[in-house]
Order: sequence, then C-alpha cells, then structure tokens
Amino acid sequence: MGRLGLAIVGWLGAMLLRTIGATWRVSVEGVNPLTAPGAAPVARLGVFWHRNIIAACHFFRDADFGVSVSRSRDGDLVAALLRYMGYAPPARGSSSCAGSSSLRALVREMRNGRTASIVADGPRGPARCAKAGVVVLGQLAQAPIYPVAFSASAAWRAGSWDGTIVPLPFARVVCAFGQPIHVSADEVDEGAVCSQIDAALNAMTNDLDARLGYKDPNRTPDQPVPSV
Repeated sequence: MGRLGLAIVGWLGAMLLRTIGATWRVSVEGVNPLTAPGAAPVARLGVFWHRNIIAACHFFRDADFGVSVSRSRDGDLVAALLRYMGYAPPARGSSSCAGSSSLRALVREMRNGRTASIVADGPRGPARCAKAGVVVLGQLAQAPIYPVAFSASAAWRAGSWDGTIVPLPFARVVCAFGQPIHVSADEVDEGAVCSQIDAALNAMTNDLDARLGYKDPNRTPDQPVPSV
C-alpha cells in the first residue's frame, strides 16, 4: 500500500475510533500524573497490556505521546492511524525487528521531556507478562513507570494471543492508574522490576474486570498490588 493509501486508511481508522470512543462512558481511578494538581512537566512512561491497545489509544489521544511501532506492514497501518490520533511520529521497531533503534529514539524523546506510552507485553507476548525492554526504557530515560489498566463493561474480544478488546459503543470504560515504579540509574534486577509491573497491572486488571463483569481468558491468579 502506498503513502496515500496508508494516509486514507489511517484517517478512516482514526475517525472510526474517535467516533466510537466518544460514546464510551469513561471514568478514571487513581491519580493521573498528567492532570493531577501541581503535576510537574517531566517525562513519564505509561505501560499497559496489549489487550487494551484500542482503549489506551483513544484515552491518550491528542497528547503528543511517544510510542513504538513495529516495522511490519501492520505497523505501517498503526503508525498511520496514530498520526491522526494525535501521537508523536512513532519510533519504528520492536523486540524482534530493530528494537534497539526504536528504544534509543524513545529514550531521546523522553530525555527531552516527552511522555511515552507503550505495551508492556508486546508485540508477541506471552500475554500479561512484562518485557525487560520496558524496564530498560524507564532506566535509561530515568522516567517513572506508571502501570495503567483498562476494562470495559461490554466489549468485542479478538481471537489473538493477547485477546485484544474493543469496547462496544456506549460501554462503560474504566482507566486505572497505579503507583509509579522508579528504576535506579544503576544496575537493576530487570526480572524483579518486571515482576513488580506484572503484579501491579494484573491486580488492577483483575479488579476492574471483576467489577465490570468482563471475563479475560488470560486472567492471572489474584495478587496484591505491590507497595512502592
């Protein structure tokens, strides 16, 4: 598909998402670090599960956030859509294709003050299991990592590895912000930090799903949200 075709498809996809998203009854739980009184203008890293990519894309629209998108054909379509959803030009790459260049680009943007929003378990899973790249990005950019969970009262679920959910028109959608996870600039235990992210995101996700009546086939055992 040529540039014109990508632009058209991206615009149509963005308009559809904006239209459907405008009908959602969205509420926020926890402290949104971007809108909290006295919030400092510093870079932050918001992480969420891949299943919530549609809800997150709409929620963080028009904020000029930095994102990472794969260099695949699907990634070209996603990048085109994000352009019309108000995101910064994406850093292209993934854990399986040019990941290091994508990481370096996001680090540069965040050091210049731009907040980034990325999937913690992408691009291929396993579902609801954070990748070490999230920790590396937070460490190199020296930005706090904010777990962000979403759920919906009514949603269509894809048959993909992550069980991507698309909230239906007029559904209730809840976005929950967890406590920030700070990563030292010195040597860190990436596995331990990933486990902390997993525990926070999964506990919040399970809680939201239970309250909204959504059943996730990738649900993990209940865990307490770790204190930080």
